[in-house]
Amino acid sequence: MLPARRPVVERVANWSVHHRAAAISGWLALVALAWVIGTFTPGTDARSSPAGDAGTGQAVLDRQDVREPFWENVLVPRDSPAAADLVTTLTTSGAVADIHSPLDDPAQVSADGRAGLVTFRILGTGPEIKPHLATATAVVATVAARHPDVRLAQAGDLSVSGAVDQSIKEDIKRSETRSLPLTLLILLAVFGSLVAAAVPVLLAGTTVLATFGLLSAVDNWIPVNSATSSMTLLIGMAVGVDYSLFFLRRVREERAHGVDESLRIAARTSGHVIVVSGLTVALCVTGLLCTGLDNLRGLTVSTILVVGLAVLASVTVLPATLSLLGTRVDRLRIPWLGKRGTRSRFWAGVASTVTRRPALWTGLAAGLLVLLALPAAGIRLQDPAPTESLPRSVPVIDAAARVQEAFPGVTMPAHVVLWSDRGPVDTPAVRRAIDELTARTPKPAVVVPVGDALVVRIPLGGTGNDEVADRSLTTLRETLLPQTIGRLDGVRFAVAGRTAEAHDFTAQVLQRAPYVFGFILLLAFVLLLVVFRSVVVPAVSILLNLLSVGAAYGVLTLVFQDGFLAPLLGFTPYGGVLGWLPMFLFVLLFGLSTDYHIFILSRIRERLQAGHPARDAIVEGTASSSGVVTSAALIMTGVFSIFLSLAAIEYKMLGLGMAFAILLDATVVRGVLLPAALSLVGDRLWNPVAPLEGPSKTFHLS
Repeated sequence: MLPARRPVVERVANWSVHHRAAAISGWLALVALAWVIGTFTPGTDARSSPAGDAGTGQAVLDRQDVREPFWENVLVPRDSPAAADLVTTLTTSGAVADIHSPLDDPAQVSADGRAGLVTFRILGTGPEIKPHLATATAVVATVAARHPDVRLAQAGDLSVSGAVDQSIKEDIKRSETRSLPLTLLILLAVFGSLVAAAVPVLLAGTTVLATFGLLSAVDNWIPVNSATSSMTLLIGMAVGVDYSLFFLRRVREERAHGVDESLRIAARTSGHVIVVSGLTVALCVTGLLCTGLDNLRGLTVSTILVVGLAVLASVTVLPATLSLLGTRVDRLRIPWLGKRGTRSRFWAGVASTVTRRPALWTGLAAGLLVLLALPAAGIRLQDPAPTESLPRSVPVIDAAARVQEAFPGVTMPAHVVLWSDRGPVDTPAVRRAIDELTARTPKPAVVVPVGDALVVRIPLGGTGNDEVADRSLTTLRETLLPQTIGRLDGVRFAVAGRTAEAHDFTAQVLQRAPYVFGFILLLAFVLLLVVFRSVVVPAVSILLNLLSVGAAYGVLTLVFQDGFLAPLLGFTPYGGVLGWLPMFLFVLLFGLSTDYHIFILSRIRERLQAGHPARDAIVEGTASSSGVVTSAALIMTGVFSIFLSLAAIEYKMLGLGMAFAILLDATVVRGVLLPAALSLVGDRLWNPVAPLEGPSKTFHLS
């Protein structure tokens, strides 16, 4: 009889162990090649297309031979001589044109009559724009110095976006400099050895480096923005360290069998868990493609790349490195750290307690999660305006807030794009219709020719992204435009701009959410069905995941929409939650939590197959796996918690949502609710599905 063929993961790891130089040098060559590709491949910086009507308007502007000009605003006291001085100095600067001021236009005066708004267009195209903006900004500063008794506040297209971009760059830099030391400290506490702690960090770091290199080339076709890069860094560090931790802890557990044998056992057990878990995360993230949104494509591709590379490194270069180090992996020990065994006495005690009275503990744990999820019933999806995203300690953001208070909606106007398939649209009839339109909308409005199209910049009121702005946008699209521009034959229109883009994005997210959720739930069910060959296992698993995600939604709503703990976390609530965040959390958390779920269930099934009673298998399987799961969760929680220290409220939301959900999932859900639910279901959990029965070891996990 022929010997059983070893699983693919074990064979790959075994090859790496016996060809250490080739495995390690091959990985380093892959990282170097990716870096070279990213450095020397010319990029086109593919732009994401907005959703809906806003996307239609932006597409029309993108087809024009010229680019839509940038406008700046300066808030001045109406009766101060600074207004006239500013207009005169700007006129002679040679950097701006089309100056509108309160000196000759009543629309540039605030409703209370106290403030005036000087609006101007930045001259030039391409490389000329930045110098001209710098000149205009210097003019404002010079005039302000000549009138020290008044305050001039400048905020416009370029100044605000520049402040946001600069804040994002600083946030990314802070997250990079803080994530590595924090991860290393946690690993030191887990392993008690500097060498053992350094291995996962180096592996995750090279994985992220290779991913960024490949993303630079992918950016030719798929939009990858700064936020995507930042999330890729943290996801890459989190999963890379987690997978290394799973593998290394199993090697330590099997150390008595010798280095090579312990590596084979780890590959056959934890290696399979890593591959299945990585595949789960990658497949779950593809659910974001169901939204049809361009700016989520880059996030999908980056996550698949970084997770795929982390899996590849974990089953190739990691076994080779551990084989090379041997027992030296425990060198440079830190006293009093890493002394704990692989079996967690704490989680053994918890599992033993909850399995004695499973109905009680299932009810208590599920009740806690439902209680945490209740605030999510009132969740409102809304992206923050720039003045709400960043703190007012940023000078430009403070200026934008002051402009916004005096002239609601000016900093985020609607861009009404007018065009005709018959040629240029700028005709007397169109201009009369525009006058009729702007007479019925908030002031001040600006008409801008862009190639053969026209753009009418109309303030919407409110903060730009709140309910007032949304109602104004709906009125503009459904009532005012059809009654004015819509009466002209051959003239087409669409509303773009930040408010419209955020509104249409959220609308498409809500429309496509059932498809995304359905895809993920079906995928998770089928995957767990194939892996564990039981219908009850995926049903219980999905229910637990839904409770965990619901609790995360509830906490996000309570903290960021309702303002609970706002002073402590350093933000001002704006009454909503990011439009894309709930869907992203659902997709990513479902993938990541399945990692922990498979890891714990595989240990429990290992003991059941060895003949242990069901309750003993649950307790010992939980005790032998929950410790490493909790350690991995602490690393992920620590990495994502870094986002809470960043400036932008979007990052704070993402950080809290991910950190809380992962920590909750690894403790309450996997440590308490899972063993209680398994005991409650009993032997029915492991009843095999007939078509999947048989001796096949394709998905053997241990």
